[in-house]
Amino acid sequence: MTRPPEGFLFEVAAPPTPVERLLLLADQYVQHNDLLDRLLRASSPSEPDAHAASAQRLASAARTALKAVTDERLSRSPDLSDAAVRLEQLAFLSSASADQQLPMARTLTALAHEVAMGCADTLAHAIRHRQWTARDSPDQSLTAAHHSALWEIACGNVVATSSLGRQYVHCRDERVLMGTLRALEAKGLAERVPDTAPVAYAGGPLQDRVRLTPSGTTALAMAISSPPTRRAAPGTTLAPAPTAAKTTARSR
Repeated sequence: MTRPPEGFLFEVAAPPTPVERLLLLADQYVQHNDLLDRLLRASSPSEPDAHAASAQRLASAARTALKAVTDERLSRSPDLSDAAVRLEQLAFLSSASADQQLPMARTLTALAHEVAMGCADTLAHAIRHRQWTARDSPDQSLTAAHHSALWEIACGNVVATSSLGRQYVHCRDERVLMGTLRALEAKGLAERVPDTAPVAYAGGPLQDRVRLTPSGTTALAMAISSPPTRRAAPGTTLAPAPTAAKTTARSR
């Protein structure tokens, strides 16, 4: 939070950092793709072009994220150059998807959230190699399991369901335990949005999308942008990139 100017009676939230902006962009793409999945699931969508406005907002958000990255004026490396190109591609594909029918529109943005997360990791890596000037220190109470869960949630890899009074968490890549999810929710870092994620099987109910809260986005951005010695306790590391494709479920 920034100190309010004289004459203001409230604090003004600091703008997102470039890494936070990329994490938020990934979340926007996850929400957008969830919207398209729900529209495709409907036998006769009442608004077949409902995705167009969302796609145009994403195109604008991708261009804003690109500007934020270039404004950092980091030493240009091949990885950063590639990230900039990918963000330009995201903006183009998002804009193009607004003019397409639902199936093709969904295809054009299918991997967009993964690209945004990859760009966030690339930028964070570059920041770690220069003098660290983060506004705050990472939350030392978060464990490696918490960090891994935050990353998986930001990637759009985590959904939750309930059955017969029991709650379950389902993951695409790295395992996230229900206890870990509840701990993040208790800290105000994650939340479940009911009935917004695609069905797990034909004819099944919609699942609950697990998303980062604004505080969760900030916590993850700090964690991946800070030097390892300050990011984790000795013997623990944060490995943000998924290592295997698998689906798991854990009950309470």
